[in-house]
Amino acid sequence: MTMIRRWPAVAARQWQARIGWQVGCNFTPSCAINQIEMWQEASFDLAVIERELDLAAGLGMNAVRVYLHDLLWLEDAEGFLRRIEIFLAAAWRRGIRTLLVLFDSCWNQEPTLGPQQAPLPGVHNSGWVQSPGPAVLADASQHPRLQAYVEAVVGRFADDDRVLAWDIWNEPDNGPDVALCDPETLAAKAALVLPLLSHAFDWARSQRPTQPLTSGIWLGDWSSRHLLSDIQAVQVARSDVISFHNYGDAADFVRRIRWLRAFRRPLLCTEFMARPTGSTFEAILPIALKYGVAAFCWGLVKGKTQTHLPWDSWATPYLDGPPGPWFHDIFEADGTAHDPAEVEFIRMLTAVGTAPADPAQLAA
Repeated sequence: MTMIRRWPAVAARQWQARIGWQVGCNFTPSCAINQIEMWQEASFDLAVIERELDLAAGLGMNAVRVYLHDLLWLEDAEGFLRRIEIFLAAAWRRGIRTLLVLFDSCWNQEPTLGPQQAPLPGVHNSGWVQSPGPAVLADASQHPRLQAYVEAVVGRFADDDRVLAWDIWNEPDNGPDVALCDPETLAAKAALVLPLLSHAFDWARSQRPTQPLTSGIWLGDWSSRHLLSDIQAVQVARSDVISFHNYGDAADFVRRIRWLRAFRRPLLCTEFMARPTGSTFEAILPIALKYGVAAFCWGLVKGKTQTHLPWDSWATPYLDGPPGPWFHDIFEADGTAHDPAEVEFIRMLTAVGTAPADPAQLAA
C-alpha cells in the first residue's frame, strides 16, 4: 500500500476556517445500550434518533460524534452502510455534521451481535463494547477483515460533506476497566493496538477522504513531545487535526489546550462534561469558543447507557440514582431538561459561536 501523507497544517487550518466552530455531543440514542444496539437492523430506531437529534439541534449543536462497530459491517455490510446513510441524512437535515468513530478500546472485551444485555441497575455505561476486542487484535488472520471494514466505510463516505471527520480509534490505550486504568493492563492492550492503529490510519487514508483523520489522546502530560506514550505519539503524528478528551475543570482544560496548540493544528475536544468534576458547560464552553476548539460533551439523552450516573457506580451502584446533579447527559427521554438554566446557557453560547444551521445553505 502506498502511504499517503497526512494533511499539511495549512490544509487543516483551511478546513477549520470553512466549517467554523463545531459544538456537539457524543450521541447514542436513549434506546441503545451500546453502538451495536444503535446500528443493528432489528434495533435501529429512526424515530428515537430523529427525536433526539431535534433536541441537539434545539441546543444549537452543529455536530455529533457517533461510534460504529466492525462486527456490524461483517454481519451486513450493505445494510450497515445504508443505516449510516440514513443517520447522516437525518443529522444533516438539522444542520448537524457527524464525526464517525471506527474503533474503540473501552469496556467489554467480547462484543457480540444480536440482542444486547440489559443495563446493570445503577451502573454507568454497563453495556458498552470494544471494537474490536483483544481476541481479534491478537489474531492476525482477522486483520484483513478490519482493513476491509475501514476501507468500505471510509470509501463510501470519503467525499461526503455531512461527515465532519474520521475518529480512527477511541482511546486506543484504554481497556476493559476504565475505572482502574491499571498500568499493566493498559500496557498489554497497547502492545496489541499499536501496530493496528498505524495501519488503520493508512487504511482510512488510502480512500483519500476529503475529511480529516484524528484519534484523541486522553491520559498524562502532553506538555512536551518526549512525554507522549508510543500510542500517543502515533495518534498525534498521524492525525490531520488534533483531538483530545478532558474531564477536568476550566484551569486543566486551558492548560491542555495550551500544550496542544504547539502542534499548530485545529483542536477538537471530543469528550468533556462531567458535572461533579468541574467539567461543566458553563466552565468549558466559553473557553472552547475563545480558543476555537471544537467541543463534544458526553451524552445527550438519559437512557440505556445510564451515563447520568457517576463513574464510581462501577464499584458501588447507584440504585436510587445520583445523589446530586447528573454526571453526563442533558435531557430526560421525554425532552425535559435536567437543568433548564444550563440548556439556556448552551443555546446562548452556540448562538454566538456558530452560524445558523440552515440545511439549504449547507447544501449550496
